[in-house]
Amino acid sequence: MKKQLAVALAVAAAASLAHGQSSVTLYGIVDTGIQYYNHAATGGSVTGMPNLTGEVPSRIGLRGSEDLGGGYKAFFVLENGFAPNTGALNYGGRLFGRAANVGVSSDYGALTLGRQMNMSMYVLLNADVIGPSIHSMASFDTYLPNARSDNAIGYMGKFHGVTVGGTYSFGRDAAGPAGPSATNCAGQVPGDPVVCRQYTAMLAYDAASFGIAASYDVMRGGPGASAPLSSSAYTDTRGIVDGYVKLGQAKLGAGWIRRNTSAASHSQSDLFFAGATYLVTPALSFDAQALRYILRGRSDSTLLVARANYFLSKRTTVYSSFGYMINSAQANNAVAAGGTAGIGQNQLGAMVGLQQRF
Repeated sequence: MKKQLAVALAVAAAASLAHGQSSVTLYGIVDTGIQYYNHAATGGSVTGMPNLTGEVPSRIGLRGSEDLGGGYKAFFVLENGFAPNTGALNYGGRLFGRAANVGVSSDYGALTLGRQMNMSMYVLLNADVIGPSIHSMASFDTYLPNARSDNAIGYMGKFHGVTVGGTYSFGRDAAGPAGPSATNCAGQVPGDPVVCRQYTAMLAYDAASFGIAASYDVMRGGPGASAPLSSSAYTDTRGIVDGYVKLGQAKLGAGWIRRNTSAASHSQSDLFFAGATYLVTPALSFDAQALRYILRGRSDSTLLVARANYFLSKRTTVYSSFGYMINSAQANNAVAAGGTAGIGQNQLGAMVGLQQRF
């Protein structure tokens, strides 16, 4: 009996060690500075602190995982976004507007439930060298740096360089109308099985020195949702194809984004981008990108971006960013994310900022 008890206690202890290993990490980024741009919609220029983004959006998050044994892990992510200039919450004022999800991962991939990044964001992570910066593709499409889905089931698996991913949302966005890309389309309405639904899919391949990726994103509208998707019969789709190449200390990235909005009136746009980043020294890097936006039958714009980063440490960076927006006669795309521009006005934008990661 004593021997059996000892064996049982040993097995229980081993199981506790195998299944009880867990961790919780607090992390975040605080990034802000002083921006300037001219030819605002109200006339004159703007100087001050932006409330949306610097080089990257500010955030605080909690990430945890637990080893379940047999190669399986449970995980969660809770992440908010905030404006350093005022301390206000972004993403429609939600406490965890960037992420609020739980899931299970294994060698077969990860299954995630809750608000999460969707494939339209993942597909751009490697090819878009500028990212969700103050001067970026956010000037043309605020959804792209905020591509997240509420009420979503997500899957992502990586197999020998190939990444397969997808999300399905029962109600794509419960926040609105405030916040970047908030659409007030919570879905899950009895009697309408497609209202506010969204699905995204991605296929990517990454090798040691290059990678290619493609994604497809379909949103449906709903009653009361932000224009123009005021009906579940209306859709907003985005197809993205991009790639990157690494050449020594340099990285080149390029891509094409096609958007079609099927509503009371059809709208189609194309966004082309190409950029490069170069690590001059371990403490200094330069980024540059050109973007061309064409809204069919209406207007077109070109954005030129240059950025310098100096790494004071592994966690602290100072940077300067410059953008120049060239608008056609009917275009009013702003050079700065969250900014304004006069119709047909070209704009010069600049920002000097400080970023701290923890």
